Amino acid sequence: MEFKLPTETIELPSKGLLYPEGHPLASGTVEMKYMTAKEEDILTNQNYIKNGTVIDKLLKSLLVTEFNYNDLLVGDKNAIMIAARILSYGKDYPVNFNGEQVDVDLSLLDAKEHVVEFSRGVNEFTVKLPKAGSEVTFKLLTHGDELAIDNEVKGLQKINKNNIAEVTTRLKHMIVAIDGTRERADVRKFVDGYLLAQDARAIREEYMRVNPDIDLSFTYTYEDGSEEEVALPIGLNFFWPDA
Repeated sequence: MEFKLPTETIELPSKGLLYPEGHPLASGTVEMKYMTAKEEDILTNQNYIKNGTVIDKLLKSLLVTEFNYNDLLVGDKNAIMIAARILSYGKDYPVNFNGEQVDVDLSLLDAKEHVVEFSRGVNEFTVKLPKAGSEVTFKLLTHGDELAIDNEVKGLQKINKNNIAEVTTRLKHMIVAIDGTRERADVRKFVDGYLLAQDARAIREEYMRVNPDIDLSFTYTYEDGSEEEVALPIGLNFFWPDA
């Protein structure tokens, strides 16, 4: 017998503009299949759960479009993750907050509006530091960058378990150039010894402003009518409601 799984086309927040011409993601969409019992095996794999790779293993298994997963921008990956959850278990996601269960409609999570005009295949943005006055060029991180950051942080902690340098390590991977200088040694030296906290914050704020992503938050309404924006918690039960 011949079996065929249904698929859906998922739109990426980046619209594919930050990928080079000819890249499989340059179209701004990916094709994804519905979850099967095989993917539920992935979700219950204890090794994947312990090493934190379970969601990536799941998404790789669901994606029909072939591309290098390490090229995937983090914001686009978030959109794929939300779409996978909706296709697999529906749009309603129960969240415990403030002592009660809140049902979040995942289909209402919107992509952030583009605040800058992207140039095809150019993943570089600039910001002038408010204190130092330098012009910093940075890029938006991909899944591959996130892996490199995680591995570097773990390596530093093996040398010194008290060396928790995630903030500076992330900045070193984000920053492409300082005042036009692209030497990696110069970038790392600047971040380690000369980047002021106020300037580091300015880089992060500009990163968040231009980053195409899904707004992973929901609005909680208190009894008095006041509202609060709450970050959407994503744990194992996000893809495994019965966990």
